Amino acid sequence: MRGTVIFPGLAVPIAVGRPGTLRAIEAAMKGDGLVFAVAQRDTAEEPKPEQLFNVGVVAKIGQLQRGLGGVQLLLQGEQRAHALQYESTDGYLKATASVLTEMPPLDEQNRAFEALYRETRERAMELGERRGLPEEVLHQVMDSVTDPARFADLVAGYIDLPLEDKQSLLETLGVEDRLRRVLILVQRQIGMIEAQEQIKSQVQSELGERQKEMYLREQMKAIQKELGDDDQSREIKDLRDKLAKLELPTEARSEVERELSRLERSGRESMEAQVIRTYLEWVAELPWNTRSEDNLNLPHAIEVLDEDHYGLSDVKDRVLEFLAVRQLNARRLAKEAEASGEVEIVDEEGESRTARGASEAKARAMAKGPILLFIGPPGVGKTSIAKSIARALGRTYVRAALGGVRDEADIRGHRRTYVGAMPGRIIQGLKQAGTKNPVFLLDEVDKLGMSHHGDPASAMLEVLDPSQNDSFTDHYLNIPFDLSEVLFIATANFIQNIPAPLLDRMEVVDFSGYTEREKAEIAKTYLIPRQITESGLADEALTFTDEAVMEVVSRYTRESGVRQLERQVGAVARKLARRIAAGETVDRTITPKTIGELLGRPKVHPEHAASANEVGVATGMYYTPSGGDIMFVEAAIRKLHGPSGPSEGTLPFVGWGNVSLILTGQLGDVMKESARAATTYAATHARELDIPSDRLGSIEVHVHVPAGAIPKDGPSAGVAMSTAIISAMSGRPVRRDLAMTGEITLRGRVLPIGGVKEKVLGAHRAGCTNILVPKDNEADLDDLPQDVRDALTFHCVSTLDEALAIALAPAEGTASSDLGNGRHSNTGRWVASAR
Repeated sequence: MRGTVIFPGLAVPIAVGRPGTLRAIEAAMKGDGLVFAVAQRDTAEEPKPEQLFNVGVVAKIGQLQRGLGGVQLLLQGEQRAHALQYESTDGYLKATASVLTEMPPLDEQNRAFEALYRETRERAMELGERRGLPEEVLHQVMDSVTDPARFADLVAGYIDLPLEDKQSLLETLGVEDRLRRVLILVQRQIGMIEAQEQIKSQVQSELGERQKEMYLREQMKAIQKELGDDDQSREIKDLRDKLAKLELPTEARSEVERELSRLERSGRESMEAQVIRTYLEWVAELPWNTRSEDNLNLPHAIEVLDEDHYGLSDVKDRVLEFLAVRQLNARRLAKEAEASGEVEIVDEEGESRTARGASEAKARAMAKGPILLFIGPPGVGKTSIAKSIARALGRTYVRAALGGVRDEADIRGHRRTYVGAMPGRIIQGLKQAGTKNPVFLLDEVDKLGMSHHGDPASAMLEVLDPSQNDSFTDHYLNIPFDLSEVLFIATANFIQNIPAPLLDRMEVVDFSGYTEREKAEIAKTYLIPRQITESGLADEALTFTDEAVMEVVSRYTRESGVRQLERQVGAVARKLARRIAAGETVDRTITPKTIGELLGRPKVHPEHAASANEVGVATGMYYTPSGGDIMFVEAAIRKLHGPSGPSEGTLPFVGWGNVSLILTGQLGDVMKESARAATTYAATHARELDIPSDRLGSIEVHVHVPAGAIPKDGPSAGVAMSTAIISAMSGRPVRRDLAMTGEITLRGRVLPIGGVKEKVLGAHRAGCTNILVPKDNEADLDDLPQDVRDALTFHCVSTLDEALAIALAPAEGTASSDLGNGRHSNTGRWVASAR
């Protein structure tokens, strides 16, 4: 038998078709009807004796039925037997077999054996029930067998086992051992059926939900098709077509294809589908390969920049340098293309392009835009000139306001796992621009904040690094985007508020404040025509005299830029418009008198140079974001009578008594230290400074800087404080027309300071004609307008002695052919002074 084992006590139907087996059955039927039923070791068609097992069953042939396909018979197993010999006789096998005697249990009444037998019956009953057999049939079959040996054979014959396991059970002669093995196999079958049922239940549950969803979805599609509203498939097709036209990098293409596949599998109204659709729409709308051609015409750029802005020569020069470099690179690449035989071709859409190959890669590599940082006070034109740069280059202009941004995700975007996630401002700006190479303004970059959401300034490092931003990865997109062709322009008011690593990635272009003459020119050229038009007075032929413009500039505004100036001009225009609309007679020529009538009393009261030389009063210079101006430093000396010990603010000097220092005027720590250093220098160099002995000893030095409600700080008042203190102690007056600045040391050195241009412009507005600056700041004077340099005389000093020789006039009653020991210079020339 192939694949079949018969156990004693069981009747098994067999289909016989092999000739040898048929002849064996015929021979058995002529005798006592007994055959030796044994299993083959393999599936050979005509097995040899060595391919048969040795243990089988002596079986009696029962019913026999012949048919066209062979013989159907029923074999009834009777006894186990062991084949001693196989021999072939007349074309069939004949076995000499010995009946095997089973080994019953030692004690059938043993509780352990009874428990084993009972457990086997119960588990066999359970297995039959799990297989779906009727309970009546199970009881009928199992109750008919009470012998443990026959019961084990009965169960072994019906359970589904491999051939080897069934043959092993047949060869097991011990009844107890056979029961135990049958119990194990039955229990294993039960466990397998349980696992199958659990898997089937899970699969059916899952399939049930999916089938329900698929059924409803198909219904929805059918309804939509009937209504002619198959939006989902059409949207996905349109989106796929749009994405297919993009020249995406390999990494981006694979991500897009993956998300498209997920979208097609998702339901239209599911949250996941909406997130994926939004993501793919962002990818499709970004300018992956869309560029605007640069206008490399230098005369055109000069015309545009001069048309929009007055002055700002440094900024205009930097833009023209950028254009010149691009122009020369374009020429070189054109020559390389011509030399390599590359020709111009026309694509399918009718657009002309050049087949460059490697040259195009070089062009893109050289197209990296510079990263400029415009530093300067408010209102000087940092933001507006970025628009002019974009217009001059022929590029798209886009602006991102960074003031107050405190979340890193505003720059790099949110990850898509968050609800309401969206890209950062950089990617949003590029989508708005629609080109890969816009002029991108990062406004107020010095006002980036920091919070528990991260540091936006640190997120800007990758954006503004030319060596990294060609693969900028936004958290939302999660695929790199090339920013190297973007011309980034950042603006800031205070350079010290920008982190050093971020500042190192940008090229700083300084915007200084305008002079009053420059403001007047800007007002006449740009502001007044614009405000007249906006106020509806374009047809009224209004004109502002030069004196009226200077009146507004000097007496109604105080700033480095021109925002307040434009507001005041707008106020004048609106008041005139009201009078004209009311039918009043209005003089069309605006004079200073008209300005006073319309704007009221002056709102700005700037300092003016002193009318006469005074003892103990020096003119200093200071800088604010609104521009430069002058301030007066006042010093007074009072003799202290009676013994007094050192106290807070007291400076002891051996041989000269105690010098007590009083500082007023809302001075900061740095200015206080400058005053102490100046007092120390005066006391320790009293003899060289010709300070009378009656002004030494126990004295009180009081230094005051007017405008006491305004906080003041900085080291650049050191020279002015020293001059005022030494003037008060020596009795020599300070020149009224001299404004001074510079930091001092205890040894009398004059150190350089910042903001020279703004300070000098402020002193010039105040009426000072002589300017004293540190020797190391001499080069900064080149930044001044030529008309200002022509109107002033500059004194560059490196020591306090040189400064005092220029600043202190002779005491009353003395004569001197020169001022101090310095030499006079012609207007606009520098004086090298030495004591």
